[in-house]
Amino acid sequence: MFLQWKLIFQKTNLKFLAIILSVVSFVVILVGFTDNSCNVEYIIISNEVFSYEKFLDPELCENILEKIDLHNEECSSQIEILDCG
Repeated sequence: MFLQWKLIFQKTNLKFLAIILSVVSFVVILVGFTDNSCNVEYIIISNEVFSYEKFLDPELCENILEKIDLHNEECSSQIEILDCG
């Protein structure tokens, strides 16, 4: 009986260790991406530009232009200004 409990606890410990390692790696990756907010903003703006090109909504274009201006002022990477006309 003792051997069965020992095996159960060994399996539980391995699962617990795997969960802890997964959570720690997720946090490390999350901190790595949010540490440089310019990269995150660039990805968000790129997705919005793709949406604008799909629907050609003038209001969306104006909002994207404001975000591009803020991004270009704060970050070293420059995003090309859209032509909303």
